[in-house]
Amino acid sequence: MSSAKGTTSFARLAIACSMLCATFASGLVMADTLDKVKASSSVRIGYANETPFAYTELDGKVTGESPEIVRKIFDRLGVETINPVLTEWGSLIPGLGAGRFDLIAAGMYITPERCKQVLFTDPHYQLPDTLLVAKGNPKKLGSYADIAANPEVKLAIMAGTVNLGYARGAGIIDAQILQVPDTTAQLQAVRSGRADAAVGTQLTMKGLADKGGDRVEAISDFKDDPAHTGYGALAFRPQDKALRDAVNDQLKEWLGSDDHLSTVEPFGFDRSNLTDKTAAELCGQ
Repeated sequence: MSSAKGTTSFARLAIACSMLCATFASGLVMADTLDKVKASSSVRIGYANETPFAYTELDGKVTGESPEIVRKIFDRLGVETINPVLTEWGSLIPGLGAGRFDLIAAGMYITPERCKQVLFTDPHYQLPDTLLVAKGNPKKLGSYADIAANPEVKLAIMAGTVNLGYARGAGIIDAQILQVPDTTAQLQAVRSGRADAAVGTQLTMKGLADKGGDRVEAISDFKDDPAHTGYGALAFRPQDKALRDAVNDQLKEWLGSDDHLSTVEPFGFDRSNLTDKTAAELCGQ
C-alpha cells in the first residue's frame, strides 16, 4: 500500500515538474525570437505578391505598405536588416508556423479564425473591397448578390482570403468560384474571360485595373456588408508574444504620425485608412 502511494506521489511530482518545465520553456521561446532578432539585427518576413500590400518590384526590391512599415518599426527596435521570403498567400500561416520566417507582413486581415492560429498586432489600416470586371462591366455586377443571382457568372478569388467565405455566405456556389494563387492570376482570369469578375481589396483591384490597360476596370460602387471591411495587421507565431508586443508598442506610438502617413502614401493609403480598432476586439476576445 505504501509503495503504491509512493509511486503515485512520484508520478504527481513528475507531472508537476513537467508542467513547470514546459511553462519555463514556453517563456524562453517567447523571449528567444525577440532576442535573436535583436542580436542578429535582422528579421525574416513572409509576404505574398499583392500590390500595394507587399510585392516584388522589377529590380527585385520587396516593398509595399506592410514591408515598409516593418522597416520603420524594426529600425525603432534597433534591427537593420529585413529578409523577405516570398510565399503563396495560402501558405503564409503554415510557413510562419514552420519557422520559415518570423512574421507575416502581407496586409493580412484579422479574422477570428486566423486569431486561433497566429498573434496579430493591432491593425495598421482599414479597407473595403471591390470587384475587378471587364471594361464597361457588361454583366452589370455590383455585389456578391448580383453574382449569386446568375449561375453563369464566374468569380476569381485568391485562395486563402476571407473573400471565399464572404462569397459562399452570399449564396455563390463553388461551381462559380475560380480559386487562383495570386492577384496576377485574378487579373489574367478576368482579361481572358475565364472569370467575369475578381474580388479583393479596393486598392488591390484598382492597382490591377491600372495594369490591365483598357480591358478591365475596378467598379466604384461595390455594395458590400460593412462588416466585411478589412483590418490588416502583422502576424506572429503564438509563442512569439514578446516579439509581437514589442512591435505593437512601437506601432501604437508611430501610427498616425506624419512619418507613418508619408511612408504609406505611395501605396495609396492615407488618414482615412486609420482605425482605432484593436486586435483583441477583432478577434472577439
